[in-house]
Amino acid sequence: MLPPTVPHPVKRSFPMPITRSTAVTWSLSALAAGALLAGCSASVNVGGSEAKLSKDKLSATVAEKLAETTGQPEPDVTCPEDLAGKVGTETRCTLTAGDGSTLGVTATVTSVDGDKINFDIEADQTASPAPN
Repeated sequence: MLPPTVPHPVKRSFPMPITRSTAVTWSLSALAAGALLAGCSASVNVGGSEAKLSKDKLSATVAEKLAETTGQPEPDVTCPEDLAGKVGTETRCTLTAGDGSTLGVTATVTSVDGDKINFDIEADQTASPAPN
């Protein structure tokens, strides 16, 4: 006669839940190590008679381009002023990570074609830690 079989518990794997904060936290080290050191470029049609990109549109465009370049979710980017459509004009923006650390980002106008402003985006190499 065969020995009685002992039922084996069924093992189940459940995926680890990802919290919203984990999913959207930006890794500044990914920025510093990624293609952003070489920079990326953007073009925006601004419309109107004066070629100027509003600070809100600039912030959104920089966040979108950084996300495309790094494959990360769009970061929180704040630009303090509009970007004038004049070659060489620079505006400093700030990327804030989920942990409160920040990284400077520079947008520099490379060319203007009518109401289209072309600009480069370059992230600083070093992040500032979150305030205590």
